[in-house]
Amino acid sequence: MDNNFSVSLTKVIKELQLDTAYMPGNPDDILITSRDVIRPGLELTGFLDYFDNTRLMLIGNTENAYLNKFSSEQRKHVIDRIFAMKPPAVIVTRGITPYHELMDAAEKHQIPILRTADATSEVSAAIVSYMNVELAPRITRHGVLVEVYGEGLLIVGDSGVGKSETAIELIKRGHRLIADDAVEIRKVSKKSLVGAAPENIRHFIELRGIGIINARRLFGMGAVKLTENIDMVINLELWDNKKVYDRMGMDNEMTDILGIEVPILTIPVKPGRNLAVIIEVAAMNNRQKKMGYNAAQELLASLGLVYDAEPEKKSVDW
Repeated sequence: MDNNFSVSLTKVIKELQLDTAYMPGNPDDILITSRDVIRPGLELTGFLDYFDNTRLMLIGNTENAYLNKFSSEQRKHVIDRIFAMKPPAVIVTRGITPYHELMDAAEKHQIPILRTADATSEVSAAIVSYMNVELAPRITRHGVLVEVYGEGLLIVGDSGVGKSETAIELIKRGHRLIADDAVEIRKVSKKSLVGAAPENIRHFIELRGIGIINARRLFGMGAVKLTENIDMVINLELWDNKKVYDRMGMDNEMTDILGIEVPILTIPVKPGRNLAVIIEVAAMNNRQKKMGYNAAQELLASLGLVYDAEPEKKSVDW
């Protein structure tokens, strides 16, 4: 998926704990824009028609053994042709000492050479996993993201409806805060959304009448979390006596976030309602539904009433 996001080579080196064998310049200026990697196979035979020079390149035991079959001149020719395609960096795995022909070509074409003792497959998996998050399509939404009983709940609603106050009550009940006010949502796969707080406001909560508080310092490290999957959206709205609210839970209302459908629940707010307890129950009920159990369906069945085993999904905008 094309996007305009990138990650610096400095961050990759830090994340994978790589050693630097050769660095032609400032790694902060070298930007990686692809979440995939190259393990040269056909490229070592000279076939470079589909070479993607936005990907990090890995050289492990297999590639090293193949290069070992060449004479020094042949090896120099092969490596020079590949490095001329300008990959952003080359990672030599399993603690292998790079051939001097490889180092010479790196200096000639200004290609960073990095090293690690880890297995090639482990490095490849780590890069793809890290890049899936760093390069993921993303949006920022106004709301609060909390983890309740292992479920990631994105609480949305009009300003002043009580989102932050509800989050505080949930924290006091042992649940964890991920983000308040602004939630950065990333699509890390075709089925998964991950939410986090922008770094400059992480762990801070605004409470009207009190001001800004730091949840981590006030409630401890156990009260916060850096990221969480978004399993459900809860829309808080002021109670409207003219509106008919769902009392059975038969319909599955969904909302679209970055092309992924997420269950959404509308909870009316009025004095006397304990929102924290209601949201706890909503989290547990959502988990039960994902496991195939629906209390409303069981009730109707016990009463001998006919119900649709697959309730219609309603799309809701927010």
